[in-house]
Amino acid sequence: MLGRRHIRLKVMQSLYAYFIYNDCVKSSEKKLLTSLKEVSDLYFVIYSLLIQLIKYADSFFEDSKKKHLPTKEDLNPRKRFINNLVIKNILKNKKLNEKCDNFKYIWKNNDHRVIDKLFSSIYKSDHYKKYVSNEDLSVNIDKRFFSNLLNQYILNNKLVVHILEEKSIFWVDDLPFIAAIVIGEIKSNDHINFKNIFKDDADEKFAIQLLIDTINNTSIYDEIIEKHSENWDLDRIAFMDKLFLKMAFTELLYMHSLPIKVTLNEYIEISKYYSTSKSKIFVNGILDKVVKFFKENGSINKL
Repeated sequence: MLGRRHIRLKVMQSLYAYFIYNDCVKSSEKKLLTSLKEVSDLYFVIYSLLIQLIKYADSFFEDSKKKHLPTKEDLNPRKRFINNLVIKNILKNKKLNEKCDNFKYIWKNNDHRVIDKLFSSIYKSDHYKKYVSNEDLSVNIDKRFFSNLLNQYILNNKLVVHILEEKSIFWVDDLPFIAAIVIGEIKSNDHINFKNIFKDDADEKFAIQLLIDTINNTSIYDEIIEKHSENWDLDRIAFMDKLFLKMAFTELLYMHSLPIKVTLNEYIEISKYYSTSKSKIFVNGILDKVVKFFKENGSINKL
């Protein structure tokens, strides 16, 4: 399920916490594995939200019929929202629903009333009205509606994001990744089935090794950075830039099966989004110098 870049970002978060809060190695390793597990939890949290939303819509339509003066629409609601193939695939998946039951409490918090507020905003939207009145009953229309619904109305909803932030400090960062998986499953009409957090055992070992070796060698890495940072005061180099460089050094020195180019590209790319505007140039320049240095002194012998 998790790609190497996402694993790197999780390790980066754990290393940041370790250095900022003076944590111990064992505690950091445990927290890393917990944060990785929470990625899978978020998968079920999002599906749980969809399930609760559909159940609420069903009861909303039934309650509307019982109004004192119901309208024609109240008496004969258009139920395409709750009767399409996307929803049927979700509701018929027993394993998925069992897992999602563990997280439905998040969305049933009456203090937030998130489900009724969210459905109300969807129900009043042009997106919803166009969908339920569309005479084209094809599966593709159903898929497009729900993928757009997730993108435009659910995952960008401030209340939804606020609740996710309350439950886990990592979930907002993980949300685009998990959203892409869920939307991909909806679009492809795949049998919804959660994958393992790691693609294989090598990915879990990669995560733990990247964390521990970076911590254990941080003093040596500081010396390497200082040596190759001409005209730069080590104390004035952005903290995140040093963190990216140290993680890259671990991959270069201790992960012999990883190509050099992959490591360089990954950390240069990550630095563009998680540090300063000049980080890409700085990280790229230092890594170029350090790779040459490592090759010349025989520290690395790989492509």
